[in-house]
Amino acid sequence: MPNAAKILVVDDEENIRWVFQKALVKRGLEVDAAASAEEALEKIQTSDYLMVFTDIFMGGQSGLDLLDAVKPIAPGLKVVVMTAEDTMNNTIEAMRRGAFDYIGKPFDFDEVYALIDRALKSRAAARPEGEPEGPAGREGFSLDAIVGKSRRMQEIFKTIGRAAPADLAVLITGESGTGKEMVARALHYYSPRRDKPFICINCAAISRDLLETELFGHEKGAFTGAVESKEGKFELADGGTLFLDEIGDMELALQAKILRVLQDHQFFKVGGRSPIHSDARIVAATNQDLAKLMEEKRFREDLYHRLNVIPVHLPPLRERMEDVPLIARHFLGRFRGVLGRGDIHLSPEAERIFLGYRWPGNIRELENVVKRAMVLASSGPILLEHLPPSMTEGRSPEFWEDRLVRLIDDYLKQSPHQKDGRLHEHLTQAIEKCLFEQLLKEHAGKQVPVARKLGINRNTLKRKIDQLGIDLKKVKNRH
Repeated sequence: MPNAAKILVVDDEENIRWVFQKALVKRGLEVDAAASAEEALEKIQTSDYLMVFTDIFMGGQSGLDLLDAVKPIAPGLKVVVMTAEDTMNNTIEAMRRGAFDYIGKPFDFDEVYALIDRALKSRAAARPEGEPEGPAGREGFSLDAIVGKSRRMQEIFKTIGRAAPADLAVLITGESGTGKEMVARALHYYSPRRDKPFICINCAAISRDLLETELFGHEKGAFTGAVESKEGKFELADGGTLFLDEIGDMELALQAKILRVLQDHQFFKVGGRSPIHSDARIVAATNQDLAKLMEEKRFREDLYHRLNVIPVHLPPLRERMEDVPLIARHFLGRFRGVLGRGDIHLSPEAERIFLGYRWPGNIRELENVVKRAMVLASSGPILLEHLPPSMTEGRSPEFWEDRLVRLIDDYLKQSPHQKDGRLHEHLTQAIEKCLFEQLLKEHAGKQVPVARKLGINRNTLKRKIDQLGIDLKKVKNRH
């Protein structure tokens, strides 16, 4: 890494500053430190830094305040916000205000080094005018329906923060129940249009004949039953955001009219003769494969490219299982008062089931499962008996394979044996030890029935017990 980079670390915790300095100096970097945003601002005004790594919550001014103050005086400075509370709102707010990136504590220094490399490459190719500035921040927003600390969700929060101030079309894709509408609402709230209407229309929920009228409105007498003029969604959303949910279900003829609005920013009411101007930002969403629909000539390619200026893909819940307990606890807190429930929480057994379930209905299904369990449990822990039978009975081989894949994936991410050339040995021994200990526990340490169940002879089992260091006394005591 080139030594031309000068880094400023801002944190009110001395140990964080010390660790950062030690790690970066080892890489040949020059590092300054500041204990507050105010001290950091003084240093920035007198020194030339490549990057600033700042904590978000400090005594006095926050890291976000520092971010705002830096932009007018050093627009090309790359500011990375870091915090132990990597919530959606913090991430979006930091990115919206123009942060270079956002990382959670405890951080991985490989990620820090990668960010510094990115900043060096960015500086080498930077435009003279520096980084674009986002609009001023707003206080007090909590979009509590979007919850997630997984890396994939953090990347989505960053995208929302970057995309919200840009007055461009956004296409949100993902399976049903992944939270596409809530992302659309977040894009609107963090945009300069937040004080204007957010209008939502589900293109799949309205009949083909009525959808055009719903979108564009109609004049009095335009058709039988049109006894008065009606405003459409495009007109109602003027100056704000129009969310076209399930855009993939829209008929081709209507797609052409939507395309015209996006191109010309005007439309005609059904039965109308005068054009109406529309200044609505379009955010569209679908759970369908638009590429396949375009191949089948069921979705216009030109409309797709108009909508897909900023793509946001929401992963299914099964691909971010680490977020499941967090989301479940969020729903418990959210519905506790609504449902009149007291101290209610997930039992360890229920949490294990939650982590092992595939969640085909995604967040919407998780929300309904939590509501059902809260009603049945009334108070205290949520137990297996409070969960739907589909979650606790009849597990398929695919279910266990999926769960094993996730466990192995977690092991690979955290294993200290990645580079010693014995990964297979370490992993198989870990699995064998867990398996043997569990069976010995079930059979009170009796080796004959365990060997029979495993399909090996007793001498082989005894040799494995010795090799794996299994303490038979402890296994029997746990029974």
